[in-house]
Amino acid sequence: MKVAFMPGDGIGPEISAATRLVLDAADRHFDLGFAFSEIEIGFAALRNQGSTLPDAAFAQAREADALILGPVSHLDYPAREEGGLNPSGELRKRLDLYANIRPAATRKGLKSATGAAFDLVIYRENTEGFYADRCMHTGSGELQVTADVALAMRRITRHASMRIAEAAFAGAMQRRKKVTAVHKQNVLKVTDGLFLSCCREVAARHPEVVYDELIVDAACAHLVRRPEAFDVVCTTNMFGDILSDLASELSGSLGLAASLNAGDGMAMAQAQHGSAPDIAGKGIANPASLIGSSGMLLEWLGANRRRADLAHAGRAILHALDTTIANPSTRTRDLGGNLDTRGFAQAVAEGLRDLPPSA
Repeated sequence: MKVAFMPGDGIGPEISAATRLVLDAADRHFDLGFAFSEIEIGFAALRNQGSTLPDAAFAQAREADALILGPVSHLDYPAREEGGLNPSGELRKRLDLYANIRPAATRKGLKSATGAAFDLVIYRENTEGFYADRCMHTGSGELQVTADVALAMRRITRHASMRIAEAAFAGAMQRRKKVTAVHKQNVLKVTDGLFLSCCREVAARHPEVVYDELIVDAACAHLVRRPEAFDVVCTTNMFGDILSDLASELSGSLGLAASLNAGDGMAMAQAQHGSAPDIAGKGIANPASLIGSSGMLLEWLGANRRRADLAHAGRAILHALDTTIANPSTRTRDLGGNLDTRGFAQAVAEGLRDLPPSA
């Protein structure tokens, strides 16, 4: 199985190396048959190849069975015509990774911002919406009409809305069987009206799942006041981006937030946080987010490829990660511990040894 790393910028190479350490250990312990490769993207690719996502890099990514993307500093890239493509958005769009799945749960031994224990997951549509780099066939979804007037366009389609709703309800069937659709239909009557009609259509086919709807303003307030009331949240691109960061920070730290970009036949693990250039090269970055994302990736691969060993390995990585974070002596400095990036990854890898090699 071909697993390709795309380390990215800032702390990306460091946390990618830490994640590779954990996956190497999982490969040995569970006999998974991984063949690893590394694909140059970001500023390194811009210097060497003239683009932050060269055509050759995308071709390599497309041939992989699974992708692991480190954070990128796309806000600092030059204009698109000068080679500054956002690898995250480009890969999501070109590989049709339409479901961005972002869990947020409180953890043993870490205090949550609200004091409440909760476990939820946000299903965010990933290929359209207000995001200017993925709502047009060609060109940008933003226009500078005059020096004083700028416009942004939002694309919502039945196709994309049905897919994310189906994914969310499928996820809910594996959890507590509740889906909350988050929207702004009181203002965006046409686009969010279409999105909600798709959610209701899918809900009607799943009578065993409790379904409700919340305006995004209220959803933010409810996340702070009673996060334990949520199970699966289904929403559009921008709302999902904002809500998932809020939920992850409320759970304890955005730095622990895992994220998976999934399509019908391909998935990509990706840390939810940014590239943190201010601490790059210091060896102190917490790699938990990308390690957790990789655990999610293996679980997804296990289900998609019908390989129980991959699913078991994914669950084992997530269990070892939770155990490592729960122990104050094996935490990174941002969580009050003393371990550096590599030391934390080694602790997670060592935790795999205590787990059975098969389910």
